[in-house]
Amino acid sequence: MQIYPSTTERRFPEQQIDSDLLVAGGGLAGLCAAIAAAREGLQVVLVQDRPVLGGNASSEVRLWANGATSHMGNNNRWAREGGVMGEILEENLYRNKEGNPVMFDLLLLDMARSEPNLRLLLNTAIFDVTTADRKITAVNGFNAINETFYTFRAAQFCDATGDGVLGYRAGAEYREGAEPADELGEKMAPGDNFGHKLGHSIYFYTKLTDGPVTFVPPSFALQDITSIPRYKRLTSTLNGCDLWWLEWGGRIDTVHDSEEIKWELWKIVWGVWNYIKNSAVFPEAANMTIEWVGNIPGKRESRRFIGDHLLSQADIIEQRDHYDAAGYGGWSIDLHPADGVYSKHDGCRQFHSKGTYTIPYRSLYSRSLDNLFLSGRLISASHVAFGSARVMCTCGLLGEVVGRAAAICHQRQLTTRQLADPVLVGALQQKLQRRGCYIPRQRLTDPALGAQVTTSSEFVLRELPADGGWTAISERMALLLPLKAGETLPVLTLKMRASEVQSVTLSLLTSATAGNFTPDLPLDECQIEVQQPADYPVTFRYTSDRDRYLFIVLEQNPGVELALTNTVLPAVMMVFNSRNERVAKQSRQQAEGDYGVDEFDFWLPRRRPHQIMPALRLATPLRCYASDNLLNGHLRPEQHTNAWVPAVEDPQPTICWHWSVAQPITALTLILDNDFDNAMETVQMGHPLAVTPHCVTHYRLWADDRLLAEVNDNRHSVCRHLLTTPLCVSTIRLELLQTAGALPAVYALHVD
Repeated sequence: MQIYPSTTERRFPEQQIDSDLLVAGGGLAGLCAAIAAAREGLQVVLVQDRPVLGGNASSEVRLWANGATSHMGNNNRWAREGGVMGEILEENLYRNKEGNPVMFDLLLLDMARSEPNLRLLLNTAIFDVTTADRKITAVNGFNAINETFYTFRAAQFCDATGDGVLGYRAGAEYREGAEPADELGEKMAPGDNFGHKLGHSIYFYTKLTDGPVTFVPPSFALQDITSIPRYKRLTSTLNGCDLWWLEWGGRIDTVHDSEEIKWELWKIVWGVWNYIKNSAVFPEAANMTIEWVGNIPGKRESRRFIGDHLLSQADIIEQRDHYDAAGYGGWSIDLHPADGVYSKHDGCRQFHSKGTYTIPYRSLYSRSLDNLFLSGRLISASHVAFGSARVMCTCGLLGEVVGRAAAICHQRQLTTRQLADPVLVGALQQKLQRRGCYIPRQRLTDPALGAQVTTSSEFVLRELPADGGWTAISERMALLLPLKAGETLPVLTLKMRASEVQSVTLSLLTSATAGNFTPDLPLDECQIEVQQPADYPVTFRYTSDRDRYLFIVLEQNPGVELALTNTVLPAVMMVFNSRNERVAKQSRQQAEGDYGVDEFDFWLPRRRPHQIMPALRLATPLRCYASDNLLNGHLRPEQHTNAWVPAVEDPQPTICWHWSVAQPITALTLILDNDFDNAMETVQMGHPLAVTPHCVTHYRLWADDRLLAEVNDNRHSVCRHLLTTPLCVSTIRLELLQTAGALPAVYALHVD
C-alpha cells in the first residue's frame, strides 16, 4: 500500500536523453532517417507522437505507401525506391503480401526495435525547442501515457513531423499555400478558384455479412448528399480507401484547424455511408457494414520549410539533374482542389514527367538553422513540386538521405549546409549508392575496389521458345529490349498467325533522354503480312549510339495473334500503351490547357501473374547480361540491364571477384534482383508473390576459403554483411543456390 498525502503541488517526472541525432516524427520519413543514421553508428532517438509508426501508412490511417513507381501507372520502369525504404517494402511483401495494416505496423516497430543504436519513444509529442547561435540545442516532449516530460539534447536534429513542429518552434523560415505562377514560372500553380492547399482524408473499410445490417446515422452525418458534386460516382463496391477524394480542409489552417477538419470528414463519411445504406439506390448494400473508420485524418499538406534550393515544377518536368542529387521522385504532380469533396473540379489534377527526377540535398535542410535536417512532406519545395514529392515512399527515401547525411556531418564536424559544397556532397552520393540507394543517372565509382570478376557462365539472348500459347494483338504492345553502344539491332523473328491475311505494323522507338522509358523518338518502321502460323522476320536498320532501351512496338490488330513464351527474363519486359485509372485518365497524357507539361503515351507493364513475353529468335545473339555489368557501378536496369545472369543450364552459378593484392575488407553489400518495377504497395491491395521470381533466396558468400555467410531465406535486393573482424582477402566468391523461381540476377558487390 502506498498512500500520498494531500499537497499543494505535484510535478510529473522529467528525463533528459542525449544523442547524436534526434529525429522527430515516426512516419516513413522519420523511421528511415533514424534507421539509416543508427546503422552508420550514430546514437539516435526517434520521437513519435502516435502509438504506432508509419504515419499515413499506419493502421491508424491505412493509406498504401507509393512512390516513383506510381502504381506501375507511368513510364518509370524499375523505379522502386531502394535502400531502407526498399527494404521495408520487400520485407512487408514477404511477411504481409495480403496487405494487412496491423501487420505493417508490426513490421515497422520490429525494424525500429531491432536497431541497437536507436531508441524509440512512442506517444511523445514535441512542444518546445531551444536554440542558440543558429542551432537547435534541445527539444522538449511530453508523453501523456506515462506522464513524463522529456528533454532531448543532440548535436543534430531531423524534423520529419509532417507539420514541421521543430522548425516552427525554432523559428525557421517556412511557407504555406501555393506560390504565384510568376515566382517560379510554374504554369501548374493553382488560382484562387482551384485553391492553394490540399486537404485531409479519412478512410474506411466495408464488410459483407451473412444477413441484413441496419445503419442508423449519427446526428452529425451529412444530410444532403447532393452537396457532394461527385456523389454519383459513389458505389457500394468501392472500398472506403479508394475514396481518397472524400477530402476537405484546404481552405483553412491545416494545422491548427485539424480537429475541425476531422469532424467535417466524419460528417462526410457517415453521410456517404448513410446514402449507400439507406437511399435505396444500392439494394446490394443491405448486407454490408462498416468494419473500420479512421480516427485521425490522413493529412496531405501544411507547412513547407525553406532550404537552399526550392524544388519547382521545372525541376520535375524537365527532369533536372542537380549537382547534389541525393534522392528522386516519380509520382505525378498531383494537386487537389482546396474545397475537396465539395469542389466542382475533379478530385485531382495529375501530370507526370517523362521519367524520374532528382531531388537535391539542398532541399533537405533548413537554411535558417545549421543543424536542422528536413524530411518527409515538409522539405523545401513549392506547392506544385510538393504535389509530387509528398508521397510516402519518396518521403522514406529522403529520410534515408538525411540519416546518411547526418552521419557524414557528425564524422566530419560539418553543418548541414557545408555538406552541400560541390566538393563534399559527392561523399554523400557515393555512400548512398554503396548502401543500395539508387540515384537516377548516377553510378558508384569502383564498387569492388579494382577487382577483376569471373563468372561460371552467362545467359546470352538467342531465342525464347514458343511454349506459352498465343495472344491477340488487341492493343499496342512493345518489347523493351536493351542495346549496348555500337551494337546493331539484329533481325528479330516473331511467330504470328491470322485467320486471313492481315497487315501488322511494327515500329522501333526509343527515349530521347538517357535513362527514360518514354518512347518519344521514332527510329524505324516496317510492315509484315501475316496469315498462317509461321516465323516472321522483323528487320530494323539501327545501330545504337549509346546504351539504351529500344521499344519494338506492335501496332494494334486484334486479327493477328502473337506466340508467347513461358520464359521470363530480368530487365526485359513487355509494356502496353494503356492507362492505370488510379493515376491517369487515358492512355496518353494530354494537358487540356497550358500547364507547362509534356504530352506523351503511357507504356505500362502488366502485374504478375498477367505479364506476358513474346517467343522470339535473334539472328545475332545479344549479350544483355555480361559479367562486366557487375563492375559498372549501376544498381539496377536503367540504360541497360546492368545485371549478370547465368546460363539456364549452369548447375551452380558462381561469381568470383579477384584482387592481385589482398584487400582489407570490413563489409560486403550484394545488390540482387527483387523486381525494382514492382510497386509493392504496403497495404490493402495485396500481391500474389512474397518474393519476386528472379530474387536469389539461398546463397553462400566466401572470402578465400572461409565461409562468411550462408543465407537461406533471402527476400531482399540489398544484402549487407558486416564482418566482425576485418579481413585481408584475395577472392570473394558468391554461390547462388536457389531463386524464387526464375533465373537469378546480380547487379553488384560493393566492398568496404
